[in-house]
Amino acid sequence: MFTSATVKRSFCIAIILISSFISAIASAQMTPNPGQKIALITGSTSGLGREVAFRLSAMDYFVIVHGRNQERGLEVVAQIEDSGLGGARFYAADLGSLQQVRKLGEDIVNDFDRLDVLVNNAGIGSSPARRLVSEDGHELRFQVNYLSHFLLTHQLLPLLQDNAPSRIVNVSSGAQQEIDFDDVMLENGFSGGRAYAQSKLAQILFTIDLAEDLEGTEVLVNALHPATYMDTAMVRNAGATPRATVGEGADGVMQLITEDIGSGNYFVRQRSVRANRQAYDEDARARLWQLSEQLTGLE
Repeated sequence: MFTSATVKRSFCIAIILISSFISAIASAQMTPNPGQKIALITGSTSGLGREVAFRLSAMDYFVIVHGRNQERGLEVVAQIEDSGLGGARFYAADLGSLQQVRKLGEDIVNDFDRLDVLVNNAGIGSSPARRLVSEDGHELRFQVNYLSHFLLTHQLLPLLQDNAPSRIVNVSSGAQQEIDFDDVMLENGFSGGRAYAQSKLAQILFTIDLAEDLEGTEVLVNALHPATYMDTAMVRNAGATPRATVGEGADGVMQLITEDIGSGNYFVRQRSVRANRQAYDEDARARLWQLSEQLTGLE
């Protein structure tokens, strides 16, 4: 026998499911206006990426929202659409799977005829402390924070080059530790902090090499440490006390998107500084690039 509470609960669940279905359909059909600039921000369902997505949509960008959680992704899309500025569409992909990364890149190339900004933002912090392995058998932080973005960037380079001037922003960190090429996957002496710091330095080595390759194309590539201990889930999960807002971090990202700041540089917030010395070691960069091609199948 159904009680009034049961009927009410069932009705509410039905409404939620219908709303989610409608939102998913609407999201899939949203397209940019002719000539409208397009930006992809990985990891834009929360934290820094979400803030950057809102800022770019306020500048009338069409934003490709990415994350693993469809519900959160559609919420960001809905907020952008409700603002009446820009536009957005959500794509789900787990960067712990190179297969899903390839599918994400293929879908974007098929669905859009231009890309003006790529912000490689998604990442995993130092917590949990135990060693985790991706679907592809790689140390998880190295794959999510670096390898998957290496692959995705190469997939999207034709769109970025065809629509230059364009920008690539790699969200790195002030936490940097030299890559041990004899134990890149950290099978010995693992720590979450070491894994995180190595993956973030790898982003900077990649930034410098890619900027050299793209010299003269008007595709600018830069990396940055947006802010120390921003108020994000990553920081809170690590048990740290936030010291900065995501808005402060977003200021640095937006500078790299909107201002003439050169290419191949590393920034702390809005100031160009030197990264870990390994970033300027040509042999180390060449070894990382070759390894990255092998691990992602780009050879």
